Amino acid sequence: MDTAAPGLTFRDATEADVETLVALIESAYRGDSSRAGWTTEADILQGQRTDPEGVRAVIKSSDSRLLTVERGGRVVACCQLEHRGDHAYFGMFAVSPTLQGAGLGKLIIAEAERQARETWAVTEMHMTVISVREDLIAWYERRGYRRTGRMTPFPYGDERFGIPQRDDLQFELLVKELA
Repeated sequence: MDTAAPGLTFRDATEADVETLVALIESAYRGDSSRAGWTTEADILQGQRTDPEGVRAVIKSSDSRLLTVERGGRVVACCQLEHRGDHAYFGMFAVSPTLQGAGLGKLIIAEAERQARETWAVTEMHMTVISVREDLIAWYERRGYRRTGRMTPFPYGDERFGIPQRDDLQFELLVKELA
């Protein structure tokens, strides 16, 4: 689906996209390649961010979509949208590190919000962010998300979510009213 975002194509991910999307998500958050962008978690988490099974589960879920963003036929970003009753959950957001900081993320989150409203008639978008990621939380606040103070524990000991490099990690719920 083409949108007003120039040169970008938005579509639902397919099974054929799994390896590309895993590589994109890993490059945006973990390891040295993530340091080319500003969303890196390399200093607080090592190991994996996701795996093929996790990406496949989102693609196959009847209540989820993995929105894939292409520019010039190349996958440059993605995000998960999951229908949860009166709200949608926004997750698995990744923009290629070399394209971060140029406004692409703003366009993608706006399109994700539009699609969630139109597809599911939801009134809110929810997401969770690691609470020590103040720069990332501030970016979401500038997009209209608000901190709720509602925390959930980080899954320490479950390496599917990474290997923590500090002992104070938790997720904070951020919420945005969708008009």
